[in-house]
Amino acid sequence: MRTQNVEEQFERMTRTPVRKLILVLSVPTVISNLISTLYNAADTFFVGQISTEASAAVGVALSLQAIIQAIGFFFGQGSGNNMSRRLGAHDEQTAEVLASTGFFSALIFSVMITVAGIVFLQPISIFLGSSPTILPYAMDYMFWILLAAPFMASSLVLNNQLRFEGNSFYAMIGLTTGGILNLFLDPLFIFVFDMGISGAALATAISQIVSFIILFALSERIGTVKIRPRSFRFDRRTLGMITNGGMPSLCRQSVASVAMICLNNAAMPYGDAAIAAMAIANKIGNFTNSILIGVGQGFQPVCGYNYGAGLYRRVKDSFWFCVKTMSIVLLVLAVIEFIWASPIIGFFRKGDPEVIEIGDVALRLRCFTLILSSWLTISNMLLQTIGKMWRASILGFARQGIFLIPLVLILPPLIGLWGIQIAQPLADIIAFAISIPMTVGVLKSMNEGKRAQREW
Repeated sequence: MRTQNVEEQFERMTRTPVRKLILVLSVPTVISNLISTLYNAADTFFVGQISTEASAAVGVALSLQAIIQAIGFFFGQGSGNNMSRRLGAHDEQTAEVLASTGFFSALIFSVMITVAGIVFLQPISIFLGSSPTILPYAMDYMFWILLAAPFMASSLVLNNQLRFEGNSFYAMIGLTTGGILNLFLDPLFIFVFDMGISGAALATAISQIVSFIILFALSERIGTVKIRPRSFRFDRRTLGMITNGGMPSLCRQSVASVAMICLNNAAMPYGDAAIAAMAIANKIGNFTNSILIGVGQGFQPVCGYNYGAGLYRRVKDSFWFCVKTMSIVLLVLAVIEFIWASPIIGFFRKGDPEVIEIGDVALRLRCFTLILSSWLTISNMLLQTIGKMWRASILGFARQGIFLIPLVLILPPLIGLWGIQIAQPLADIIAFAISIPMTVGVLKSMNEGKRAQREW
């Protein structure tokens, strides 16, 4: 029997004007993403007070965190966007199976990452791009991150599921609480308790655990779909649905990790300052992208519900609203970052002019292509949410995999450090070019009252 809560949520997601609905759903996700990015940046800031090597170690650890996030996003997005379509089609039973399977699968896989990571901590640290001087800091930092991996991945699953149900406000509470806590714990553990870089990692681990506890409690009390062990299905059909919805996220996150490893190794011949500078530039890029991703995450449940209900005009209207709005926002941010690139980089590492010089160039070059991210990100989220796995996966791979990794490997031997700094903007331009026909074709196939064709 359909509950009143499920019916009310369906009416809200399919009847509220899309612009108003996206704004209501996007504001909490933008806030939670900004807070999450802020507490990651806090690690960079406070650790930057220790040494350049410690700052670089946080950059090396980013690729490990990207792997953990890949697991969370794969099962979270994979279960979440299928849940929204199932709820739009009035199939709550399948939605519960997807939610439960996504949650427990992420928990199992992330525990495996924790065990393997701790056993092989030193070789993994070297593989991720640690120089001999960075290695001790990287190992200290990643040990605590690995211990928190199950909570980190599971939190991402819960966060995504709450968002796709249309409960983005409650998803925000869980993430922002942990993020704010981390801002207080970082200086306490690093400086007061004199734990150094281990203190920064421990602060992050505790914050992730707190976020997990809050998100799980909210999911049980507020969530439209409940997580139940009895609904866990590790079968071909359920995993196929999760894979279809989650593969693009896995592609994006895993290839981002590989790209960061390549960047770290490519920057190593230019010294620890180059590794630290690129890590800081990436952190700033993540802060900017968190706004875009937040709007995209507000778009996804609207897209999923209405696509599942066959309301394709609403899907297209919401897509174009997000692309146009974020193009304007990113243009403004690009101008700000270009003008104040040096002070922004210097905020994280004031005592090292070489880090500021290298980071300044990298950040300014990225400003030229930042506006393209609006189309790239929203297109990828559209394709993923409506079940176009292959198109979404290709776009997920394209920006930081198919194009960025080869550019990082090819350009530095030819033009030196400049090749590392310009690789991301060039990759963005190429990815933008191939995304246009892939997305436009799907948009044209959506006709009101007629289900879009199942295509690759």
